[in-house]
Amino acid sequence: MRDLSAANAEAFLEMMSAERGAAENTLEAYRRDLDDASDVLGAFGTSLLKAQADDIRRFVADLAARGFSPASQARRLSALRQFYKFLHAEGLRNDDPTGVIDSPRKTRALPKVLSIDDVSRLLAQAETDIATAQDEEEASRRIRFRALLELLYATGMRVSELVSLPFRVLADDGRFLVIRGKGAKERMVPMSRPSRAALDAWLATIGDAAEDAGFLFPANSAEGHLSRQVFARELKEVAGRAGIPVAKVSPHVLRHAFASHLLAGGADLRAVQELLGHADISTTQIYTHVLDERLRQLVNEHHPLAKATKSRD
Repeated sequence: MRDLSAANAEAFLEMMSAERGAAENTLEAYRRDLDDASDVLGAFGTSLLKAQADDIRRFVADLAARGFSPASQARRLSALRQFYKFLHAEGLRNDDPTGVIDSPRKTRALPKVLSIDDVSRLLAQAETDIATAQDEEEASRRIRFRALLELLYATGMRVSELVSLPFRVLADDGRFLVIRGKGAKERMVPMSRPSRAALDAWLATIGDAAEDAGFLFPANSAEGHLSRQVFARELKEVAGRAGIPVAKVSPHVLRHAFASHLLAGGADLRAVQELLGHADISTTQIYTHVLDERLRQLVNEHHPLAKATKSRD
């Protein structure tokens, strides 16, 4: 960010970290976005500090010309909005040039979702894998995987939240998990009996190692816990053995399955928002296609005119 003083740049990032609880990856993304905007605006003959609304519009148009999707354009514009709000609050600018800029329209694709049968096949394969393990090390690894899989599908956690669960995370005699999510916000999610049983089996397998390491899923890594990449790889391996297309399966797809299956079963959208840890319900509304289908079925099955139409057919 050549046109920014180091103090201003660091102050903005420090604010995002301290006041918003932004993760390191988020801070780096903001830094990259501001660097890119600074380069483009500099080519336009202006700078981040001096840019006006028309300059920001040209920057967004430049993103589109470089092939960035509407979602990526909107994310970069959001980074600029946060930055200019900070400058305005600090008295470094007396206006916000992004305030009159409309966000690029994002075409929101429906999430990939596994069917209940697919998830059942994954769980059954995880059980089979434990029974057919060749040695204790392999059995331990597969017991760990089953616990991770059961927990993910039972709670809808983000995979980063799952693998980094601290040892002392259980609440209310193990019926709930207290999860520390984005922005350091905590939420409580209920545990199913199968997920608790799978977790107990894993903890019995590793003895005191989890408590000593401070994580439910300890590993010899810089963080001290299992990496999400290891779990994602194991998930695809189990999916392959279960006869499910590997490209169809990922930890995030299981999070989608959790939400979609709850809604299909009659859960309230607000409750699902809380369980997923979404700050805004608009994020959760991507699952409304499930609600739409359930409402259509309700009308077709219970509305008298729908029944009359079927009888005439």
